[in-house]
Amino acid sequence: MSAAGPPRGANGASNGGSAAADAASSQIPNAGDDRSFMAYALALAERGLYTTTPNPRVGCVIVSERRIVGEGWHARAGDAHAEQAALTDARDKGNDVRGATMYVTLEPCNRHGRTPPCVDAVIRAGIGRVVAAMRDPNPVQGNGAARLRDAGILVDVGLLEHEATELNVGFVSRMTRGLPWVRSKIAASFDGRTALANGDSRWITGADARADGHAWRARACAIVTGVGTVLRDDPALTVRDVATPRQPLRVVVDRDADTPVGARVLADGNAVVATAGPRNDRWPAAVETLALPNAEGRVDLSALLRELAQRGVNEVHVEAGAKLNGALMRAGLVDELVVYLAPAVIGDPARGMFESPEPLGSLAARVNLDWTSVDRIGADLRIVARVRKLAASTVAHG
Repeated sequence: MSAAGPPRGANGASNGGSAAADAASSQIPNAGDDRSFMAYALALAERGLYTTTPNPRVGCVIVSERRIVGEGWHARAGDAHAEQAALTDARDKGNDVRGATMYVTLEPCNRHGRTPPCVDAVIRAGIGRVVAAMRDPNPVQGNGAARLRDAGILVDVGLLEHEATELNVGFVSRMTRGLPWVRSKIAASFDGRTALANGDSRWITGADARADGHAWRARACAIVTGVGTVLRDDPALTVRDVATPRQPLRVVVDRDADTPVGARVLADGNAVVATAGPRNDRWPAAVETLALPNAEGRVDLSALLRELAQRGVNEVHVEAGAKLNGALMRAGLVDELVVYLAPAVIGDPARGMFESPEPLGSLAARVNLDWTSVDRIGADLRIVARVRKLAASTVAHG
């Protein structure tokens, strides 16, 4: 599975975490090659798609004499890391791992956090070789491979690195850029209209597309919307069509603190409102506010994303109107688009996807995309695309 989308069932519709589990159980390799075992470790890692935040999604397979003797994955922060889970699985099965090869989707950690360093457990177990898909981008956790080599263990890094990176695109973004991976989800007609001129948008796309959108919500750490969407639609912004034990943090961009006291997005306190000025004193005490004004008196979106990253937010899922989507795009803060297109034409006047305060002066100023995937979801199309970025450092520093 890549960052191109949530786990998918045989019919092409997302069906939550069970798809990843089913995929893992059906992909146990028969051949004894490195690629097959690493692919299986990646399938195991997918089981933590909705639960590991703020940690990365990691899977591990231990192989001895071309046979899997232990397997595991990281389920949630505070639980055993994938390597320890696989070693425990092997021990519980009575399997000897001395001299075995460990396939793990991320370089074993070399630091004591909520759990002890994985490298210590690997060394104690007598593992003979470690194959890691990618290096740990966390500078604090790094050098696990060097520590293993110093202990006499053979280490190879880079097998299926792209697939492992895609599975943890948000974690990598937070570690390397200081920003979460920002994914905007948009539902539109075939001609790119997201609502009628009066704001009515329920429903442009079908039930299957809306359910698929919940799977994208479920993998995110935070869902961001604008006050205009709250005032118009009063969304709850919770995950409902996917089985998940965790609800993402809900974030409202609200310059003037206009979000109603009874708004559903504030209902259980798992919400943050970003303003450009004082807090609305009528809001429930459980609702957190962040005053992040920029020089123009608007909410500083770059500062907001940096704050979310500091809180361990790996992936941000944006469900907003054209105004906020446009502001994020103009600021260079959108990484990926998930667009559902309905087989219908609305025409003008109607609302588009990205609002701009003034027209572009030339086509050279347009935002270019790279297509990732096109899938049919029920009666609609789902198009996933990534924003081309020429200077990541400019984006990272707002």
